[in-house]
Amino acid sequence: MNSIESKLEKVLYTSRWLLAPLYLGLSLALILLSIKFFQEIIHFVPLILGSNEADMVLVILSLVDMSLVGGLVVMVMLSGYENFVSRIDIEDGEEKLSWLGKLDSGSLKQKVAASIVAISSIHLLQKFMNAEHIDNDKLMWYVIIHMTFVLSALGMAWVDRMNQH
Repeated sequence: MNSIESKLEKVLYTSRWLLAPLYLGLSLALILLSIKFFQEIIHFVPLILGSNEADMVLVILSLVDMSLVGGLVVMVMLSGYENFVSRIDIEDGEEKLSWLGKLDSGSLKQKVAASIVAISSIHLLQKFMNAEHIDNDKLMWYVIIHMTFVLSALGMAWVDRMNQH
C-alpha cells in the first residue's frame, strides 16, 4: 500500500510543473501588453498638439493603467512560479528583484488585491474625467464595482491578519 501512496504523491508533486506553461503564457501576455502600450503612444503622439489637457491626462492614465497591469503580471508570474513550481536561481552578481523569494501565496494574494484596487481606481478616475459622456447609472455601477474591489481587498487583508494571530 505504501508503494502506491508513494507513487501517487510523487505524481501529484510532479504535476506542479503543469503550471509552468501557464506562467510562460503570462510572459506572452506581457509582450502583448507592451505592444499595446507602445501602440497607444504612437497613436497619440501625432495628436498631441491638437488635444486638450483632459485628453492627454486620459491617455496618460491609460498608460499608467497598462503599466500597473504589467507589474501585476510580472509579480504573479514570478512569485507564482517560485511558490508553486520551482525556485528561480539567480547567480550572484546578477540583478535580482528585492521581493523575489519573499512573497508567499498569502502575501501574493494581498498584493494582487491591492493592485486590482489601484487599477480599478485609475479606471474609475478615467470614467469620472469623461463623465459628461457616461450615463449616471453606469457611473454608479463603476463606483459600486470599485467599492466591491476595495472591500474584498480589505476583507482578504483582515482574514490574513487573523490567520497570522
